[in-house]
Amino acid sequence: MRLVIARCSVDYAGRLTAHLPSAPRLILVKADGSVSVHADDRAYKPLNWMSPPCTLKEGEDSIWTVVNKAGEKLIITMEEVLHDSSHELGVDPGLIKDGVEAHLQELLADRMETLGEGWSLIRREYPTAIGPVDILGRDAEGTTIAIEIKRRGEIDGVEQLTRYLELLNRDPHLAPVKGVFAAQEIKPQARVLATDRGIDCVALDYDALRGIEDDKLRLF
Repeated sequence: MRLVIARCSVDYAGRLTAHLPSAPRLILVKADGSVSVHADDRAYKPLNWMSPPCTLKEGEDSIWTVVNKAGEKLIITMEEVLHDSSHELGVDPGLIKDGVEAHLQELLADRMETLGEGWSLIRREYPTAIGPVDILGRDAEGTTIAIEIKRRGEIDGVEQLTRYLELLNRDPHLAPVKGVFAAQEIKPQARVLATDRGIDCVALDYDALRGIEDDKLRLF
């Protein structure tokens, strides 16, 4: 990863146009080719970015031009570079789930019938090129189901499951693959996004799953 802190202006040219006037900013250039521009606020969200695959060209006139496969451009005009360093982070081990999420996955995998009569497990932690799917199973009709489990369901979890579904549906042995977003609590915005993308939401009762006193989950 390359970290650059510079006074710069930024212009985006694509389906829309946007301009960021001159100011000190952090620019991240990741090994996957992505380039993102950050201010010292807004938490993790960048001011502007270009997702991979894209190419970065650093001109002699201190202008960086980032172009993606659609021909959209992110143009960064450097006025003063305050810091420029590169760091090898290596292969990331991935997110380690907390005890509740891990136990929810184990319980649900053992009791797939709580999602519907005739549902069955294919595999827990089903491997993909972008990370493991929590649970891969089949419904009563034999359709492949990818299940993402969270303790608290937010938009990021829906986005994560969406990426898995896009990848899994390219496999003719699995397609079509449907999605289920399962969590103890699902935020309204996450539920709206999931519904818009054809993903079912399941509210998990951790105590009921542990105690096996309630044999039903609420499927919305």
